[in-house]
Formats: sequence, C-alpha cells, structure tokens
Amino acid sequence: MGQALALREDFDGSDLRRLARGSRDADQTRRLLALAVIYAGGSRAEAARTGGVGRQIVRDWVMRFNAEGPEGLITRKAPGSPSKLNDVQRAALVQVVERGPNPKVDGVVRWRLLDLAAWVWDRFGISLSEATLSRELKALGFSKLSARPRHYAQDADAIDAFKKNFPARLANVRTTLPPGTEIEIWFQDEARVGQKNKITRRWARRGTRPSAPHDQRTQSAYIFGAICPERGKGAGLVMPRCDSEAMTAHLAEISTMVAPGAHGVVILDQAGWHLSGSLAIPENITLLPLPSRAPELNPVENVWQYLRDNWLSNHVFENYDDILSYCCEAWNRLIERPWKIMTIGLRDWAHEF
Repeated sequence: MGQALALREDFDGSDLRRLARGSRDADQTRRLLALAVIYAGGSRAEAARTGGVGRQIVRDWVMRFNAEGPEGLITRKAPGSPSKLNDVQRAALVQVVERGPNPKVDGVVRWRLLDLAAWVWDRFGISLSEATLSRELKALGFSKLSARPRHYAQDADAIDAFKKNFPARLANVRTTLPPGTEIEIWFQDEARVGQKNKITRRWARRGTRPSAPHDQRTQSAYIFGAICPERGKGAGLVMPRCDSEAMTAHLAEISTMVAPGAHGVVILDQAGWHLSGSLAIPENITLLPLPSRAPELNPVENVWQYLRDNWLSNHVFENYDDILSYCCEAWNRLIERPWKIMTIGLRDWAHEF
C-alpha cells in the first residue's frame, strides 16, 4: 500500500454528506459517505468499513474524486465491446432500410433482420447477429411499424391541395352563415364490426405464439361515427347496413351534438351514401367531401383502430345483438374520454391556421 493520498481541499465532510443526501445513485452515496469519514479525520480503514470495501478501493475513490469531483464517484456503465460498424457503414445501412428491398433483386418484399445481416456481410464482410443488428437499427431511430394502406391510384397533389385550400373553403362556408356563427369541424366515417373479427397484437413471452379465438361466421353491423376533435365530442350510431337512410339518421344525430347556434362542417369521404341526393341534410350542417382515395386525411380511421385495439377485437360475437352491444359500449367509452378524441383527431391543417 503506497502513501495515503490527500483529498482535494475545495470540499469538506459536510459538503459530501449533503451531496450524499441528494444523490440518486446508491453507489455514489456510499462513496461520498466513505470519503466524508476521511474529511472528518477518520482513518482509511474506517472509510473502507463505511464503504464496505477494501482500503485499495478507497484509494481508487480518492483518485477519482480528486480528478473529477463528486461526479467521478457515480457508477459508470461499462463501455462494452466496440461497435462493428462505423459511421459510413451505418449511413449505408440507413439508405438501404429507407429505400426498401427490390423484390426481383433481393427476393423479399420487406426487410427482415436476417436479410439485412446478409446485406451487411455481402457489402462489408462483417458478420452481425440479428440481435446486434436490431440494436443498431433501434439506435439509428428505426422500429418495426405497421404500414398504413395507401391506394395505388391516390393523387398526392389532390391531398396537398385539399389541405392548402381548406381555410378558403371554410371561409366560403362562413359567408353563407349569419355573422359571428361559430363553426365546428367534424370528421365522419363508418366501420364494419362482425363475427369474423380482428385479432390484435398482445404481450407474450419471446419464442411463443399467443392465440386468440377467431370466428368464421359473417353477421355484422356498422358503426357510424363522427368526432369534433377541437371540442372533444362525438356522435355515433350502430346500424345494420350502410345506405342513405342510415346516413340521414347519422347526420341528424350529428346535428343534435353541434353546439346551439353553431354550424358543423362535416368532412367525409366520397362513399355513395355520403353524397346521395336523397340525403336529408340538417340546416346546421355542411358536408365537405375529401379527395378520393385519401383515408389518411380522416382521423376517424384512427378512431376505429383505437376501438378495435382496446375493446372490439379478440371477441367471438354470439349474434347481432351481441355485436350491437359491444359496438355501443366501445363508442360510449370513447365519448367518455374527450381528451382521447382530441389526441386522436386534431390535425394541423384543419385546426391550426
């Protein structure tokens, strides 16, 4: 054992005890209290007993404290093995992942970890396990996400134009109303819920494959749903079919939920029963059709996903009445959560201009 090292002079025992009380690192607290013993005139042996270590370890703590102060006593994460990929190789990997595979060349329609590991080997001669590659991808900001369906004939320019011109179209509606009339923005859509139900993801142990009941019968009902995200409210009906009669009933329901004296602009897709000439449209509602093949502009699509993920999937419905009961219960649960309607439904292009 060499000569005892002196502690730095810009701290004292009371300082270290105060820092120990505020520390959230248990090991740092123990080390600070051990060094506080030395500041108070105690021996290195006493400090070692306080810290529960040997005297040589206390000497190491003193060296770290003298060099870096209290931060030097915080437990540090082991650096681990150096990464096999450098920044240039990571950048190439990012490009490959974002570009996606070419089915004719790569033989797959989506990248799997083993495919990317094979690409890294072919390109750089570096062998990576799937677990290591997964960590690399997560560190680069990637995660395995469900792809959102997009119609192959979708017109991106029409979608951009709808967002850009939305304030002007809303202003045109305002010119037809009495001065000072408040406008509420509503979104409307329908979802089919039936005995041939959805199965959602669930937590399970790695290496297992969880199961869920799945019916093959075909009875179904339709939830007609509309939300006003800015006010956190909604209007819904459960109907046996989608037609003009059902849509008329839903518009009447929306009309009752529009605030007294306000006017509701209902944004909806171009389904035939949405634009039928036989619809009875209430006076306090104006219909505003979305561009064709643009479901991502309608946040009610996300409402359906929320209802299925939380309350409607993984069920076996005995009959139509059972479907009706579950649909009504799910919708009413949503209405009880106005903050959730706001979170799901608010869109910058519709609400922030």
